Amino acid sequence: MARYTGPSCKLCRREGTKLFLKGDRCTSGKCAFDHRSTAPGQHGAARKKIGEYGMQMREKQKTRRYYGILENQFRLYYKAAEKKEGMTGENLLVLLERRLDNAVYRMGMASSRKEARQLVLHGHFTLNGKKATIPSIQIKPGDVIAVKESSRENAKLKELAETAASAVKPKWIDFSESTLSAKIVAMPAREDIDFEINEQLIVELYSK
Repeated sequence: MARYTGPSCKLCRREGTKLFLKGDRCTSGKCAFDHRSTAPGQHGAARKKIGEYGMQMREKQKTRRYYGILENQFRLYYKAAEKKEGMTGENLLVLLERRLDNAVYRMGMASSRKEARQLVLHGHFTLNGKKATIPSIQIKPGDVIAVKESSRENAKLKELAETAASAVKPKWIDFSESTLSAKIVAMPAREDIDFEINEQLIVELYSK
């Protein structure tokens, strides 16, 4: 599957905000966005007037890149959100939060969603006791995500486990430091998302 392989910091600069794509580096003094926040390219520093459509497009791109979703995948999530009861924008964000790779990131067992996706793809996690290698699996209340027994001696996972206990977690995740597992105790809610997203702009874009 196609995947963006260029510099992550360029995406943050393009969207004009930190997307936290490189884990701890984004909160350190080494963050490239802190040193150069203008849009990439020869004319990135020039002031540009942005219209209504441009604002809607940028909000969609920002959200898509924050969760690490491809364009076609994002559109499918939007169509699924439209079919659900309630507000389409909030439904969309909840579907994105319910991805397995996002849940692994939220439980503190990855420093970024990109790393969480890689760890899931490599088979380091189980879902309800069974090996899970599909990052897009939709988790639900009652599910248990755990580091696979044979992966607990993995150097990277041991390092992550040391910091997972102190990581800030949403209220829909109940994390156990002793078993390196997390139980999903509720559905993610809109207020659990601490990143600034105006989902109404995305709805307006796809409603055209």
